[in-house]
Amino acid sequence: MALAATLRKKWDAGGVALGGWATIPSGFAAELMCVDGIDYVCIDQQHGLVDYINMLDMLRAIEGRGVVPITRVPANEPWMIGKALDAGVQGVVVPMVSTREEAAKAVAGCRYFPKGVRSFGPARASMVMNSRDVKVVGDSVLCFVMVETRLGVENVEEIAATPGLDGIYIGPADLALGLGLPPELDKTEPEHVAAVDKILKACQKHNVIPGIQCGSGKAAAKAVEKGFRLVTFTKDSAVLPSFIDKELVAARGDAGAPVKERGYT
Repeated sequence: MALAATLRKKWDAGGVALGGWATIPSGFAAELMCVDGIDYVCIDQQHGLVDYINMLDMLRAIEGRGVVPITRVPANEPWMIGKALDAGVQGVVVPMVSTREEAAKAVAGCRYFPKGVRSFGPARASMVMNSRDVKVVGDSVLCFVMVETRLGVENVEEIAATPGLDGIYIGPADLALGLGLPPELDKTEPEHVAAVDKILKACQKHNVIPGIQCGSGKAAAKAVEKGFRLVTFTKDSAVLPSFIDKELVAARGDAGAPVKERGYT
């Protein structure tokens, strides 16, 4: 059975999936993120330092802890999507989707004929899921697309209505950049807030899962309260230097010194 089924079961019950973002190319680092209660870890192949072999090691570490492994692929290319899924990843996050046609391309990369164009060769996926049935290794995996441009926001109703799409994931920093704003997380500018709300409402209207990247657990709690249901609350490459900054301040005995903010995309 696909590990992704645990997320679907949670969503079907009205729940929220909370997860982490992994950019350090290390199986052990990914394993350390899999604390009790975390639902998923997303391996970032787009902006992280992770190549395919790194991803495979990280994937094994994550699934070994009983956590759902997903990945952000480098681009909306069917061969990239299929190769990640063949390794046993349980879902993909596809960046830079601005039209329904691009969303349909992402879905097609996840599904086998007649629902898509994915080539059949689930080398490791068939072992992980204990099946070679296309309904298991194909239909069960998650397909999220990222709406992070002005055009994407304009077309979000059509994107959200794409058959076979599981959800839309917001990268607030890239969305900000697409709107002509500084690329940061946890944005408060009215235009950005309105764009996020529009994406959220489109997801709710078309019964797909709204997801979002947050800069902290506190921000994640606010996103959950708003209605987001796939919520990333931490990232390895942000947590490590932030914690070291904090402990360095304590070691120097300067409790009042500011700790640097460690944003991430």
